[in-house]
Amino acid sequence: MTTESQHRLSFAHFCKLADGQTYNPETVVKHLQEFQVAIPSWALGAGATRFGRFSIGGEPSSLEQKIEDVALVNKLTQCANSISLHIPWDIPEDATAIQQFAGEQGLHFDSVNSNTFQDHKNQKHSYKFGSLSHSDPRVRQQAIEHNEQVIEIGEALGAKVLTVWLADGSSFPGQSSFKRSLEHTQESLKAIYKCLPEDGKMLIEYKPFEPSFYSMVIPDWGTSLALANACGSNAFSLVDLGHHLPNTNIEQIVATLQWQKKLGGFHFNDSKFADDDLTVGSMKPYQLFLIFNELVGSIQDENSISWMIDASHNLKDPLEDLMQSLQNIQVALAKALLIDQRALKEAQENNDVSMCQQILQNAFETDVRPLVAEARLRSGGVLDPISEYRSLEIRRQLIEARGAHTVASGL
Repeated sequence: MTTESQHRLSFAHFCKLADGQTYNPETVVKHLQEFQVAIPSWALGAGATRFGRFSIGGEPSSLEQKIEDVALVNKLTQCANSISLHIPWDIPEDATAIQQFAGEQGLHFDSVNSNTFQDHKNQKHSYKFGSLSHSDPRVRQQAIEHNEQVIEIGEALGAKVLTVWLADGSSFPGQSSFKRSLEHTQESLKAIYKCLPEDGKMLIEYKPFEPSFYSMVIPDWGTSLALANACGSNAFSLVDLGHHLPNTNIEQIVATLQWQKKLGGFHFNDSKFADDDLTVGSMKPYQLFLIFNELVGSIQDENSISWMIDASHNLKDPLEDLMQSLQNIQVALAKALLIDQRALKEAQENNDVSMCQQILQNAFETDVRPLVAEARLRSGGVLDPISEYRSLEIRRQLIEARGAHTVASGL
């Protein structure tokens, strides 16, 4: 474990080595302090696979407890000052009181997420065969009304962003018409879009498979982009790192959506195969760095992209996982901010392939942890969040307060 005096030496040494470089360590630290990532309400308990779920104890069983957990993560890391709600898993009984409670904890609500991928209590029509794309207009209308309700809840909480992810698709050839499914989906999304507040945004998420395995109605960024364009200027595509087939060039997708000014949201996670929901940066740290190389131009405008961790798995303490993810996100961002973009552009224009690679690798191989730690300390966080979390025995305290067999609401 690094002591504060050791950190001071490491940070001073980094600044000394940076003398004469194109980047300024103080500027990088400032960007890291300003960069905030939302925590989703479903990431605070143990997730599950299709085969089982293993409780960790002390899981939050109410929205208030989830807010407290996010506030704890933010207190230690100082880079997660917002929460993203999943509806209807986390419908606030009193939106005004919940917004005030979150504010007292130093948090605000970033976005709200609709759920038409499962049936809910007292629901009249089933989503077994789709929602916004369903062949039955009554089912589509029900799904539209659910999204309208989510927008209303978001407005009451101060959240301006609606995220729409559809489980709609087919598992067998001939099960549904691709064209009609898209037509129904576009018609439904347009109806939802009309209900947005003037300054609201709708993010359309895509996924190539699961829960359907023959086709998904919105399988890729191109379909998401086409639907967003059809809805209007405040509709955007959302990139989830796990929602791609193996070896997909995600950084190129990010660049393309930025080029079209349609990159509205980003969900961080990592994977070995597909939507594994692993700790951010645990499998493909170089890919995360390359993605941030494409994103650094948008970091300056904090309102242009909604940043969120989207993960839920059943092995780690979820709060520790979130802190590790936040650390890896900041490390990737810091490394991307070290890239000499002018030299990289010159090498690209001269088709100097070796130099292009060298410029990127020089930044990627730099140990930027002193910068990340310095940003955290200056913002009021701690030097080593997980060590602090463990030394305070926070999980034990949560188990004592909440019980050993609690299950987070919505999971």
